[in-house]
Amino acid sequence: MSNTKAPNNPTQLKRGLKARHLTMISLGGTIGTGLFLASGGSIHTAGPGGALAAYSAIGIMVYFLMTGLAEMAAFMPVAGSFRVYASKFVDPALGFALGWNYWYNWAITIAAELAAVVLIMKFWFPDSQSILWSALCLAIMFLLNYMSVKGFGEAEYWFSLIKVVTVIVFLITGFLMILGIMGGEAIGFKNFTIDDAPFNGGFMTIMGIFMAAGFSFQGTELLGVAAGESENPRKNIPKAIRQVFWRILLFYILAIFVIGLIIPYTTESLLSSDIAVSPFTLVFEKAGLAFAASVMNAIILSAILSAGNSGMYASTRMLWDLARDGKAPKFLGKLDKRGIPVNALIVTSLVGTLAFLTTFFGDGVVYVWLLNASGMSGFIAWVGIAVSHYRFRKAYVAQGRDLKDLPYRAKWYPFGPLFALVVCIIVILGQNYSAFTGGAIDWEGALVSYIGLPLFLILWIGYKLMKKTKVVRLKEADFDVE
Repeated sequence: MSNTKAPNNPTQLKRGLKARHLTMISLGGTIGTGLFLASGGSIHTAGPGGALAAYSAIGIMVYFLMTGLAEMAAFMPVAGSFRVYASKFVDPALGFALGWNYWYNWAITIAAELAAVVLIMKFWFPDSQSILWSALCLAIMFLLNYMSVKGFGEAEYWFSLIKVVTVIVFLITGFLMILGIMGGEAIGFKNFTIDDAPFNGGFMTIMGIFMAAGFSFQGTELLGVAAGESENPRKNIPKAIRQVFWRILLFYILAIFVIGLIIPYTTESLLSSDIAVSPFTLVFEKAGLAFAASVMNAIILSAILSAGNSGMYASTRMLWDLARDGKAPKFLGKLDKRGIPVNALIVTSLVGTLAFLTTFFGDGVVYVWLLNASGMSGFIAWVGIAVSHYRFRKAYVAQGRDLKDLPYRAKWYPFGPLFALVVCIIVILGQNYSAFTGGAIDWEGALVSYIGLPLFLILWIGYKLMKKTKVVRLKEADFDVE
């Protein structure tokens, strides 16, 4: 397999992502509003122990998913990532559905970030025009992706560095407060034992925040998409993936542990999505840092720009790959002289903008539906990764290949992909289990929560019936790198 540094072929993406870009994308991929804002709600709902249990379980699942994805991406680095792997090792219909599902997920995420950046800027400029900030945010994300893949990599490197430094400073500050070195008397473990802590509401409550924990970790699979433009994927992908476990442990588990020790889980403001009462802001203010709200606002703004930048990159590459494979309009598969899929970038940006504009109609009802439809897409993509990795290894062995020849080998196979598959399915089916547990079924609530699932099944089954695709036989799986 060739690992040329920067092919000049106008039909191929350029390998412009360096090892440090991939490492920081890997480190910063999961840090965003899920950690800075949503973690507070999880602690309030399930208690500090319940939140730790839910995030730990999802973290372990994501670790297995990412090591499986790394095994495939290091061996077969392509921009279509798990869409290609599903087509080659499971069923072309599954690959088709996963590709469009993933593109839609991130295109709608762009719209969500445009809406979020307005809320952030209103913190500083309450009387300003909303459209001004969303347009500026969109222009920045578009230009970062239009310049070059190296431009995207550099932007993500610095965005991620800001987030990483913030979490490290937060953890140091938090532990100094727990020990009584900062912010007054030592806190110790007293908030872990108040009322029903550390667990609140039992197992079903923990189940209820699985989805929130899963949302927080979404974006880690970007590494697989970025593999198609990595300078040396056989070396750099495994290097970045090895840090996944420590990232999850440091950034999520320790952060939730610190918040749970310092702020009682009964604190009502933990439920708020207001930046001024982010759990990070509350901890910094308890430490005596009066400017905490403004600083955290700026950091969350960088996290939003990072998420939008990554979303635009991932969805553009997926749409380009679908077109190149004949599963999307042909004009979307073209690259410019610099190896940038500009047509796919423009269409993705327009879809994100149109979705954002729906926030202005009917009190945002259309937008809420779009957002809910994309909510499950990340978990569906993870199911695709788990199934593809299970079949990839089976096919690899069935064709008499030596596992020692793999550039990177995921540990704990087959437990890893099977565990990830089961957890993902549980989370998908249990997203709004309460809609079915009352006296009467809440059909509207169920439809809003599960709308993404039938959309995916329509794509999968529809393509299967039209093209009459079959499940790929293990001995016929194609391991050629395109």
